Amino acid sequence: MATAKTALSTFRALRVFREWDGNCRPEIVTRSVAELPPDDLLIDVKYSSLNYKDALSATGAPGVTRDYPHTPGIDAVGSVLESNTDQYQIGDIVIVTGFRLGMDRDGGFGQRIRVPAHWAVRKPKGLSLNESMILGTAGLTAALCIEKLTKLGMSPDGGPVVVTGSTGGVGSCAIGLLSHLGYEVHAVTGKTIQQEFLRSLGAQVIYTREEFMEGSQRALLREAWGGVVDTVGGEMLMHAIKGLRYGCSAAACGLVSSPMFPGSVFPFILRNVNLLGVDSAETPTAERARIWERLASNWKFPQLDQLQSRYNLETVMSGIDKLMKGEMVGRGVVELVP
Repeated sequence: MATAKTALSTFRALRVFREWDGNCRPEIVTRSVAELPPDDLLIDVKYSSLNYKDALSATGAPGVTRDYPHTPGIDAVGSVLESNTDQYQIGDIVIVTGFRLGMDRDGGFGQRIRVPAHWAVRKPKGLSLNESMILGTAGLTAALCIEKLTKLGMSPDGGPVVVTGSTGGVGSCAIGLLSHLGYEVHAVTGKTIQQEFLRSLGAQVIYTREEFMEGSQRALLREAWGGVVDTVGGEMLMHAIKGLRYGCSAAACGLVSSPMFPGSVFPFILRNVNLLGVDSAETPTAERARIWERLASNWKFPQLDQLQSRYNLETVMSGIDKLMKGEMVGRGVVELVP
Protein backbone atom coordinates (compact mmCIF):
# COMPACT_ATOMS: atom_id res chain seq x y z
CA MET A 1 0.00 0.00 0.00
CA ALA A 2 1.37 3.41 -1.00
CA THR A 3 0.93 6.12 1.63
CA ALA A 4 1.62 9.85 1.58
CA LYS A 5 4.05 10.82 4.32
CA THR A 6 2.04 13.96 5.02
CA ALA A 7 -1.21 12.09 5.72
CA LEU A 8 -2.66 13.22 9.04
CA SER A 9 -4.09 10.69 11.45
CA THR A 10 -6.94 13.02 12.44
CA PHE A 11 -9.30 15.24 10.50
CA ARG A 12 -12.34 17.50 10.94
CA ALA A 13 -15.80 16.48 9.81
CA LEU A 14 -19.43 17.43 10.13
CA ARG A 15 -21.00 14.53 12.02
CA VAL A 16 -24.76 14.08 12.26
CA PHE A 17 -26.06 12.29 15.35
CA ARG A 18 -29.57 10.88 15.69
CA GLU A 19 -31.07 11.61 19.09
CA TRP A 20 -33.39 9.31 21.09
CA ASP A 21 -36.44 11.24 19.85
CA GLY A 22 -35.49 10.75 16.19
CA ASN A 23 -34.22 14.29 15.61
CA CYS A 24 -30.77 14.85 14.15
CA ARG A 25 -28.03 16.94 15.72
CA PRO A 26 -25.05 18.17 13.65
CA GLU A 27 -21.67 18.64 15.27
CA ILE A 28 -18.18 19.41 13.96
CA VAL A 29 -15.87 16.74 15.38
CA THR A 30 -12.28 15.59 15.14
CA ARG A 31 -12.06 12.02 13.86
CA SER A 32 -9.30 9.47 13.40
CA VAL A 33 -8.50 8.14 9.93
CA ALA A 34 -8.56 4.70 11.55
CA GLU A 35 -12.34 5.12 12.04
CA LEU A 36 -12.92 5.09 8.29
CA PRO A 37 -13.70 1.72 6.69
CA PRO A 38 -10.86 0.00 4.81
CA ASP A 39 -10.94 0.52 1.06
CA ASP A 40 -8.84 1.24 -2.05
CA LEU A 41 -8.30 4.97 -1.70
CA LEU A 42 -7.83 7.42 1.16
CA ILE A 43 -8.55 10.92 -0.16
CA ASP A 44 -7.69 14.33 1.29
CA VAL A 45 -10.91 16.21 0.51
CA LYS A 46 -10.46 19.85 -0.51
CA TYR A 47 -14.02 20.72 -1.61
CA SER A 48 -17.48 19.22 -1.52
CA SER A 49 -20.84 20.61 -2.60
CA LEU A 50 -24.42 20.87 -1.40
CA ASN A 51 -27.08 18.62 -2.88
CA TYR A 52 -30.65 17.79 -1.94
CA LYS A 53 -29.58 14.28 -0.87
CA ASP A 54 -27.12 15.90 1.56
CA ALA A 55 -29.95 17.87 3.12
CA LEU A 56 -32.05 14.71 3.45
CA SER A 57 -29.16 12.80 5.02
CA ALA A 58 -28.30 15.65 7.41
CA THR A 59 -31.90 15.90 8.64
CA GLY A 60 -32.59 12.17 8.97
CA ALA A 61 -35.09 11.80 6.12
CA PRO A 62 -36.25 8.18 5.72
CA GLY A 63 -34.64 6.06 3.01
CA VAL A 64 -31.39 8.01 2.63
CA THR A 65 -29.08 7.20 5.55
CA ARG A 66 -29.89 4.37 7.94
CA ASP A 67 -26.96 4.36 10.34
CA TYR A 68 -25.94 7.34 12.45
CA PRO A 69 -23.68 9.06 13.41
CA HIS A 70 -22.90 9.88 9.81
CA THR A 71 -21.02 12.40 7.64
CA PRO A 72 -23.05 13.61 4.61
CA GLY A 73 -21.62 14.85 1.34
CA ILE A 74 -22.29 12.97 -1.91
CA ASP A 75 -19.58 14.93 -3.76
CA ALA A 76 -15.86 15.31 -3.08
CA VAL A 77 -12.66 16.33 -4.83
CA GLY A 78 -9.17 15.99 -3.43
CA SER A 79 -5.81 14.25 -3.61
CA VAL A 80 -5.03 10.59 -3.06
CA LEU A 81 -3.17 9.98 0.23
CA GLU A 82 -3.21 6.18 0.17
CA SER A 83 -3.79 3.77 -2.69
CA ASN A 84 -4.22 0.00 -2.72
CA THR A 85 -4.47 -0.09 -6.49
CA ASP A 86 -2.19 0.61 -9.44
CA GLN A 87 -4.99 2.65 -10.99
CA TYR A 88 -4.21 5.69 -8.81
CA GLN A 89 -0.97 7.03 -7.40
CA ILE A 90 -0.27 9.23 -4.38
CA GLY A 91 -1.05 12.84 -5.27
CA ASP A 92 -3.54 12.11 -8.05
CA ILE A 93 -6.46 14.55 -7.95
CA VAL A 94 -9.77 12.72 -8.14
CA ILE A 95 -13.48 13.48 -8.17
CA VAL A 96 -15.92 11.24 -6.32
CA THR A 97 -19.66 11.64 -6.82
CA GLY A 98 -22.65 9.42 -6.20
CA PHE A 99 -22.64 5.68 -5.55
CA ARG A 100 -23.15 5.44 -1.76
CA LEU A 101 -20.85 8.32 -0.77
CA GLY A 102 -22.53 10.55 1.82
CA MET A 103 -25.45 8.15 2.15
CA ASP A 104 -24.28 4.95 3.84
CA ARG A 105 -20.57 5.78 3.47
CA ASP A 106 -19.11 8.81 5.29
CA GLY A 107 -18.94 11.58 2.73
CA GLY A 108 -17.42 14.81 1.58
CA PHE A 109 -18.31 16.95 4.60
CA GLY A 110 -15.19 15.47 6.18
CA GLN A 111 -11.56 16.17 5.29
CA ARG A 112 -10.86 12.48 4.66
CA ILE A 113 -12.85 9.78 2.88
CA ARG A 114 -12.08 6.18 1.99
CA VAL A 115 -13.72 4.81 -1.17
CA PRO A 116 -13.44 2.01 -3.75
CA ALA A 117 -11.26 2.94 -6.71
CA HIS A 118 -14.14 2.62 -9.18
CA TRP A 119 -16.00 5.44 -7.41
CA ALA A 120 -13.27 7.91 -8.42
CA VAL A 121 -12.36 9.60 -11.69
CA ARG A 122 -9.33 11.76 -12.36
CA LYS A 123 -10.08 15.47 -12.30
CA PRO A 124 -9.73 16.81 -15.85
CA LYS A 125 -7.03 19.44 -16.38
CA GLY A 126 -9.58 21.92 -17.69
CA LEU A 127 -11.34 22.26 -14.33
CA SER A 128 -10.00 23.63 -11.06
CA LEU A 129 -10.85 21.77 -7.85
CA ASN A 130 -13.37 24.47 -7.00
CA GLU A 131 -14.96 24.38 -10.46
CA SER A 132 -15.37 20.62 -10.27
CA MET A 133 -17.52 21.05 -7.17
CA ILE A 134 -19.51 23.95 -8.61
CA LEU A 135 -20.59 21.27 -11.06
CA GLY A 136 -20.52 18.18 -8.83
CA THR A 137 -23.42 15.74 -9.05
CA ALA A 138 -25.70 18.50 -10.38
CA GLY A 139 -23.46 19.36 -13.32
CA LEU A 140 -22.83 15.70 -14.10
CA THR A 141 -26.57 15.00 -14.06
CA ALA A 142 -27.35 17.99 -16.29
CA ALA A 143 -24.72 16.88 -18.78
CA LEU A 144 -26.05 13.30 -18.78
CA CYS A 145 -29.55 14.65 -19.49
CA ILE A 146 -28.37 16.78 -22.38
CA GLU A 147 -26.23 14.04 -23.90
CA LYS A 148 -29.09 11.54 -23.74
CA LEU A 149 -31.43 14.04 -25.38
CA THR A 150 -28.97 14.83 -28.17
CA LYS A 151 -28.49 11.13 -28.88
CA LEU A 152 -32.21 11.02 -29.68
CA GLY A 153 -32.00 13.98 -32.01
CA MET A 154 -32.29 17.14 -29.91
CA SER A 155 -30.49 20.02 -31.62
CA PRO A 156 -30.43 23.84 -31.43
CA ASP A 157 -32.56 24.13 -34.58
CA GLY A 158 -35.21 21.73 -33.24
CA GLY A 159 -36.95 24.25 -31.03
CA PRO A 160 -36.49 25.69 -27.53
CA VAL A 161 -35.55 23.47 -24.61
CA VAL A 162 -37.48 23.98 -21.37
CA VAL A 163 -35.80 23.46 -18.00
CA THR A 164 -37.94 23.00 -14.88
CA GLY A 165 -36.67 23.69 -11.37
CA SER A 166 -34.37 26.10 -13.12
CA THR A 167 -32.76 27.88 -10.15
CA GLY A 168 -31.68 24.60 -8.53
CA GLY A 169 -28.37 22.86 -9.01
CA VAL A 170 -29.23 20.65 -11.98
CA GLY A 171 -31.52 23.26 -13.52
CA SER A 172 -29.00 26.11 -13.37
CA CYS A 173 -26.21 23.91 -14.73
CA ALA A 174 -28.50 22.74 -17.54
CA ILE A 175 -29.34 26.32 -18.52
CA GLY A 176 -25.70 27.36 -18.59
CA LEU A 177 -24.69 24.33 -20.62
CA LEU A 178 -27.59 24.47 -23.08
CA SER A 179 -27.05 28.18 -23.68
CA HIS A 180 -23.34 27.56 -24.24
CA LEU A 181 -24.21 24.89 -26.82
CA GLY A 182 -26.42 27.27 -28.77
CA TYR A 183 -29.91 26.29 -27.62
CA GLU A 184 -32.80 28.65 -26.98
CA VAL A 185 -33.50 28.00 -23.30
CA HIS A 186 -36.83 28.51 -21.55
CA ALA A 187 -36.85 28.31 -17.75
CA VAL A 188 -39.61 27.49 -15.27
CA THR A 189 -39.22 28.74 -11.71
CA GLY A 190 -41.16 29.40 -8.55
CA LYS A 191 -38.60 32.06 -7.56
CA THR A 192 -39.76 35.08 -9.51
CA ILE A 193 -37.11 37.30 -7.90
CA GLN A 194 -34.40 35.22 -9.61
CA GLN A 195 -35.25 36.15 -13.19
CA GLU A 196 -32.10 38.23 -13.60
CA PHE A 197 -30.01 35.30 -12.36
CA LEU A 198 -31.64 32.98 -14.90
CA ARG A 199 -31.14 35.46 -17.73
CA SER A 200 -27.48 35.81 -16.79
CA LEU A 201 -27.13 32.03 -17.25
CA GLY A 202 -28.65 32.23 -20.72
CA ALA A 203 -32.40 31.70 -20.24
CA GLN A 204 -34.26 33.65 -22.91
CA VAL A 205 -37.83 33.06 -21.74
CA ILE A 206 -38.88 32.62 -18.10
CA TYR A 207 -42.20 31.25 -16.86
CA THR A 208 -43.62 31.23 -13.38
CA ARG A 209 -44.97 27.84 -12.36
CA GLU A 210 -48.51 29.14 -12.79
CA GLU A 211 -47.83 30.48 -16.28
CA PHE A 212 -46.19 27.27 -17.38
CA MET A 213 -48.99 25.05 -16.05
CA GLU A 214 -51.78 26.86 -17.93
CA GLY A 215 -53.97 24.34 -19.77
CA SER A 216 -52.80 21.45 -17.59
CA GLN A 217 -56.24 19.83 -17.84
CA ARG A 218 -55.75 19.18 -21.57
CA ALA A 219 -54.52 15.86 -22.92
CA LEU A 220 -52.20 17.62 -25.40
CA LEU A 221 -50.77 21.13 -25.74
CA ARG A 222 -49.49 23.10 -28.69
CA GLU A 223 -46.20 21.66 -29.93
CA ALA A 224 -43.59 23.97 -28.40
CA TRP A 225 -40.52 22.23 -27.02
CA GLY A 226 -37.62 20.63 -28.83
CA GLY A 227 -36.59 19.05 -25.53
CA VAL A 228 -37.22 19.06 -21.80
CA VAL A 229 -34.86 18.80 -18.83
CA ASP A 230 -37.08 18.11 -15.83
CA THR A 231 -35.83 18.18 -12.25
CA VAL A 232 -39.26 18.38 -10.60
CA GLY A 233 -41.39 15.38 -11.56
CA GLY A 234 -45.11 15.04 -11.00
CA GLU A 235 -47.63 17.17 -12.88
CA MET A 236 -45.01 19.58 -14.23
CA LEU A 237 -43.15 16.78 -15.99
CA MET A 238 -46.34 15.49 -17.57
CA HIS A 239 -47.35 19.00 -18.60
CA ALA A 240 -44.00 19.56 -20.29
CA ILE A 241 -44.33 16.27 -22.17
CA LYS A 242 -47.73 17.37 -23.50
CA GLY A 243 -46.00 20.31 -25.20
CA LEU A 244 -43.13 18.41 -26.84
CA ARG A 245 -42.80 18.67 -30.58
CA TYR A 246 -43.30 15.55 -32.66
CA GLY A 247 -40.55 12.98 -32.06
CA CYS A 248 -38.83 14.96 -29.31
CA SER A 249 -37.86 13.87 -25.80
CA ALA A 250 -37.93 14.79 -22.11
CA ALA A 251 -35.16 13.83 -19.68
CA ALA A 252 -36.37 13.29 -16.09
CA CYS A 253 -33.83 13.36 -13.28
CA GLY A 254 -35.66 14.68 -10.21
CA LEU A 255 -38.76 14.31 -8.08
CA VAL A 256 -38.76 17.24 -5.66
CA SER A 257 -42.42 17.90 -6.49
CA SER A 258 -43.62 14.32 -6.69
CA PRO A 259 -42.45 10.83 -7.70
CA MET A 260 -45.87 10.18 -9.26
CA PHE A 261 -46.48 10.50 -12.99
CA PRO A 262 -50.07 11.61 -13.63
CA GLY A 263 -51.11 11.50 -17.26
CA SER A 264 -52.08 9.58 -20.35
CA VAL A 265 -50.28 7.90 -23.23
CA PHE A 266 -51.62 10.42 -25.75
CA PRO A 267 -48.37 12.41 -26.18
CA PHE A 268 -46.32 9.24 -26.52
CA ILE A 269 -48.56 7.71 -29.17
CA LEU A 270 -49.86 10.75 -31.05
CA ARG A 271 -46.65 12.80 -30.92
CA ASN A 272 -44.13 9.93 -30.91
CA VAL A 273 -42.29 11.47 -27.95
CA ASN A 274 -39.92 9.87 -25.45
CA LEU A 275 -39.48 10.01 -21.68
CA LEU A 276 -35.87 9.34 -20.66
CA GLY A 277 -34.86 8.52 -17.12
CA VAL A 278 -31.46 9.86 -16.04
CA ASP A 279 -29.46 8.73 -13.02
CA SER A 280 -25.94 9.86 -12.14
CA ALA A 281 -25.40 7.99 -8.86
CA GLU A 282 -24.70 4.61 -10.49
CA THR A 283 -23.33 5.79 -13.83
CA PRO A 284 -20.37 3.56 -14.76
CA THR A 285 -16.92 5.00 -14.09
CA ALA A 286 -15.82 5.14 -17.74
CA GLU A 287 -18.98 7.06 -18.65
CA ARG A 288 -18.42 9.50 -15.77
CA ALA A 289 -14.84 10.12 -16.84
CA ARG A 290 -15.91 10.84 -20.41
CA ILE A 291 -18.60 13.30 -19.32
CA TRP A 292 -16.20 15.06 -16.92
CA GLU A 293 -13.74 15.52 -19.79
CA ARG A 294 -16.48 17.14 -21.86
CA LEU A 295 -17.42 19.45 -18.98
CA ALA A 296 -13.79 20.50 -18.73
CA SER A 297 -13.41 21.20 -22.47
CA ASN A 298 -16.02 21.98 -25.11
CA TRP A 299 -18.91 21.75 -22.62
CA LYS A 300 -17.35 24.08 -20.04
CA PHE A 301 -19.75 27.00 -19.91
CA PRO A 302 -18.55 30.53 -19.03
CA GLN A 303 -21.21 31.24 -16.37
CA LEU A 304 -19.83 28.54 -14.07
CA ASP A 305 -18.42 30.81 -11.37
CA GLN A 306 -21.61 32.82 -10.90
CA LEU A 307 -23.50 29.67 -9.85
CA GLN A 308 -21.68 29.22 -6.57
CA SER A 309 -22.32 30.19 -2.98
CA ARG A 310 -19.43 29.41 -0.61
CA TYR A 311 -19.67 27.43 2.64
CA ASN A 312 -17.35 25.70 5.10
CA LEU A 313 -17.90 23.19 7.90
CA GLU A 314 -19.02 25.95 10.26
CA THR A 315 -21.63 27.35 7.84
CA VAL A 316 -22.73 24.32 5.83
CA MET A 317 -25.85 23.72 7.94
CA SER A 318 -27.16 27.12 6.88
CA GLY A 319 -26.98 25.84 3.31
CA ILE A 320 -28.76 22.64 4.33
CA ASP A 321 -31.51 24.80 5.82
CA LYS A 322 -31.85 26.71 2.53
CA LEU A 323 -32.12 23.47 0.59
CA MET A 324 -34.83 22.12 2.87
CA LYS A 325 -36.80 25.38 2.55
CA GLY A 326 -36.40 25.46 -1.24
CA GLU A 327 -34.40 28.68 -1.05
CA MET A 328 -31.06 27.53 -2.51
CA VAL A 329 -30.13 29.14 -5.82
CA GLY A 330 -27.40 27.66 -8.01
CA ARG A 331 -24.72 25.60 -6.32
CA GLY A 332 -23.34 25.56 -2.79
CA VAL A 333 -19.63 24.75 -2.64
CA VAL A 334 -18.19 23.54 0.68
CA GLU A 335 -14.53 24.35 1.29
CA LEU A 336 -12.66 21.91 3.53
CA VAL A 337 -9.15 23.26 3.02
CA PRO A 338 -7.64 23.96 6.49
